[in-house]
Amino acid sequence: MEINGLPVHPLIVHAAVVLIPIASILGLVHALVPRWRWSTRWPMVGFAVAALAAVMVAYFSGRSLLDELASNSPQFRTTAQSHQEQAEVLFYLTMVFMVVVLISAWALGGPSALASGRGGKPRHAPLIEWTMMSMLAIFSVALILMTFQTGVAGAQLVWG
Repeated sequence: MEINGLPVHPLIVHAAVVLIPIASILGLVHALVPRWRWSTRWPMVGFAVAALAAVMVAYFSGRSLLDELASNSPQFRTTAQSHQEQAEVLFYLTMVFMVVVLISAWALGGPSALASGRGGKPRHAPLIEWTMMSMLAIFSVALILMTFQTGVAGAQLVWG
């Protein structure tokens, strides 16, 4: 996969590196600040969708780039194994994060910022709220950490 003669992978990776932390921070704010849930719900969902799309393109373009580079140098596949394994974990972690975000957007209630109260969501049972808040916070932090580790492994692969 190429764009103007450049591999897509190093180009799209930058989108993933920007979108994942934004989606994760919005997830943390949505989980931990109930009065801001009304205003963070849809941006969180939007950035999570964009992050998932960027990670999917990065993952599949990375596999394509690895196949191309490994055909020229068979030892490259073993050198890239750490980055490849971490990218696979990031890929699946991002998909799970997306599911948690969608459930949280539905399950976590809170007041509306509008004076009329329109758009506010009623609260669910405390068990559901605490479970979703915990899962959203844990997956947000895990996603940021996995993005960092995958990026470091990729940078070490390229720059040695």
